[in-house]
Amino acid sequence: MQSNSEAPREEINPAQAQLDLSISQKINYLQTLQAALHDGDDRQIYELIDKTRYDREVKKSRSTTQTLELSGLVSDVHDELSHYLSQNLIDYLGKTYPFFYYDEVTSGQFDIYFGNWWDRRLFGQLDVLNVAFEFDETEYGKLKRTFDLEPLHQRYNTDNIAEITAKSAELQKLITQQDDRDRQKDDLRQQLKDVSSKSTLPWDSGKVKEERQGLVDQLSQLADEDEAAMNANKQIKDNDERILELSKEDTILNYEKQSIQQTFDDFSHFESHNQSLYTDYLTNLIGKGKVVADD
Repeated sequence: MQSNSEAPREEINPAQAQLDLSISQKINYLQTLQAALHDGDDRQIYELIDKTRYDREVKKSRSTTQTLELSGLVSDVHDELSHYLSQNLIDYLGKTYPFFYYDEVTSGQFDIYFGNWWDRRLFGQLDVLNVAFEFDETEYGKLKRTFDLEPLHQRYNTDNIAEITAKSAELQKLITQQDDRDRQKDDLRQQLKDVSSKSTLPWDSGKVKEERQGLVDQLSQLADEDEAAMNANKQIKDNDERILELSKEDTILNYEKQSIQQTFDDFSHFESHNQSLYTDYLTNLIGKGKVVADD
C-alpha cells in the first residue's frame, strides 16, 4: 500500500526524452569543440566540423552509417575558425608548397599567390576549413598547358607571338613598299588617262568601260594599302608591346613550372598531392598529437 507521504514519480515521455538527448548531444559537441580549441588540438577540430569526411578520408572507414551532423551549430563562426586553423595549416603548406604565398583579405579568407617574384599571379583561394585549394581555372589552365607544351619545346604564347610577329612583318612590308606603290599609282593614272582620252567605237565601249574600272580598282587597292601603311608604325608599336606582355607571361609561367618541378618533379604529382591534401594534412596532425599554436 502506497504511503501518503511519497510524492508520485513524474513520468518522462518519449518526446521529452528525445529532446533531452538532442540537447545533451549538442552541448557535448560544443564542449568538446571548445576543449579542443583550448588544447590547441586542430586535428580534433577538423574531425568535429566534418566527421563524415574525416572518418572516410582519414580513418578510411567503410561504414555507411550516417553520423549525427552537428557542425551546423558553428556555421556562424566559420570565419573565426578558418582564421584560427590557418596558422598551422599555412605553416604546413609553406613546407609542402614553398612557392605559394597567402594573403588574408578578410578574416579567415585567403588569396593564393604563386611566387614572390615581380608580377606574380593571383592563383586562387585557400579553403582552410576543407583543407583545399580553389585555383583560378584560367590561371591553372595556363600552367597545365605550359607543362603540356614542354615536350614540343614551346611556350604557352609561342603561337600567339608568331602570329603577331607575322602581322608586324606584313605591316613593315607595306611601309617599305611605299615607293613601289607610288610608281604603280603614277603608271595606273597614266593608263587611265590614256583610256579615257582615246576615241572608241560604240561596240567597244563596254570593253573600254571594263578596262577603266579595272584601273580604278587597282588604284583603290593601292590607296587602301597607303592608308594601312600610314597607321602601320603605331600598329607595329602596339604589336611589340603585346609581344612583350606575352613574353613576360611566358617567363612567369616558366618560373611557376620550374617551381613545381623542383618540388614535385612533374605536374601529375602536383595534382595528386592537391587531391590528397586533406588526408595528408590531417594525418600529419595525428602524428604530432595535439597541436600547440606556439610550436
